[in-house]
Amino acid sequence: MFLLTQPTPALIEERVAAARHLTVDGPGCLALPHGLKTGPFPSGFAHDSSRSLLGQGHDAFLAARRAFEQWAFFGLGWVRVANPQALIAPGQVVAVQAHTLGLWSLNLSRITEVVNTGELFGFIYSTTAMHVEQGEERFLIEFDAATGNVWYEVEAVSRPRSRLARLGYPVARRFQHRFARGSHRRMKSVLSGGL
Repeated sequence: MFLLTQPTPALIEERVAAARHLTVDGPGCLALPHGLKTGPFPSGFAHDSSRSLLGQGHDAFLAARRAFEQWAFFGLGWVRVANPQALIAPGQVVAVQAHTLGLWSLNLSRITEVVNTGELFGFIYSTTAMHVEQGEERFLIEFDAATGNVWYEVEAVSRPRSRLARLGYPVARRFQHRFARGSHRRMKSVLSGGL
């Protein structure tokens, strides 16, 4: 899962094809639209949740939705969706490429749930065995018709899978938090015309 060089397009395509046949192994703790389900939380998993105000009005919601469909919220430089042609649809495999501490990783998850209404747009994806972590993540844009506010939420439940991720768990957690902060900044930038 960790590589010394950037994954080639051929390798990305090969891994995405292989991941289509794998089952997902997230703990099933998250649901759309509200996030963490009630009930016992699985041992060993960390829970992270963040929410930010992106803008005002239905046009801002539509712009945020377009940005989601282009995977802009992953366009952080050190992390990106390596198969950006993937649709936000149940069953789609998403390949997230990251470059951290001189190593590359290609992490494969599958979208398990999607919401798409006039006021909500988002999805949950769950990891496959081809991911350095085990867990699931929820990404949601919400238009509050009463206030006109457009909100962005990122929520994750995860634990390290690979030996390297377990050994570097504190560092991995810092990168998870860095991703969430960067994703919120990226979405705000996109809506202010920075795409």
